[in-house]
Amino acid sequence: MDEYQQLISVISLTMGVAWASGLNLYAAILVLGLGGSSGGIDLPENLQIVQDPAVMLAAGLMFSVEFFADKVPGLDTGWDALHTFIRIPAGALLAANTVGDVSPALQLAAGIAGGSVTSVTHAAKASTRVLINTSPEPVTNWAASISEDLAVFGGLWLALNHPLLFLVLFVVFLLLLIWLLPKLWRGIARIFRKIGQWLGLSKEMEEEIADAEPADGEEMVGALQKLDAMRRAGSLTDDEFEKAKATVINQESR
Repeated sequence: MDEYQQLISVISLTMGVAWASGLNLYAAILVLGLGGSSGGIDLPENLQIVQDPAVMLAAGLMFSVEFFADKVPGLDTGWDALHTFIRIPAGALLAANTVGDVSPALQLAAGIAGGSVTSVTHAAKASTRVLINTSPEPVTNWAASISEDLAVFGGLWLALNHPLLFLVLFVVFLLLLIWLLPKLWRGIARIFRKIGQWLGLSKEMEEEIADAEPADGEEMVGALQKLDAMRRAGSLTDDEFEKAKATVINQESR
């Protein structure tokens, strides 16, 4: 039973650190560092480096910068784009170091799993912020940023103190992401398409729709499938899809 509980605790800490790093890497390092240095958390030996005063000072400084940058519309998206190259490898490294003194193969496996979790969490955060930034008011940015910060502190506390409950909620989070991410990406594609229209680049999209319309000898089903693929990819809104579909059907019926 003790070995089972220890395994659950290690998995919970590994996934918790990776998940939190995708939301706010510096907050995650601060929680682990402060908890370990105060004796409130018994960190694995390979992870005890986060207790070093220099590491905590650097994490605290960057957390302060991110605290403000993450709440400015537009700047938060740029910050997230930059941190694509920071959060994911750092999350993988932290996850690999949570498994303790094990074989290099298990450490590598933990790093791969942790990096994957960090990447999808980061993708969800960054995608959500792009959509939120379509609103001119800053309140939603503040609310999202503060909620993410609180989620990091609360999530890591839960992973350390109630690992089984955290893992159950973590699985629910992953299932939600599987459903949500495609919708977020389609929404972002539509935003960029609108930007292209404002910049006078919508002509290319009109030509692409025209190409989807059946030429002589081309079956209507194939054309409709192409339009549907464009809609699923976010290139067409539902209204634009219905108009283009009606055009295809009308041409075929002539």
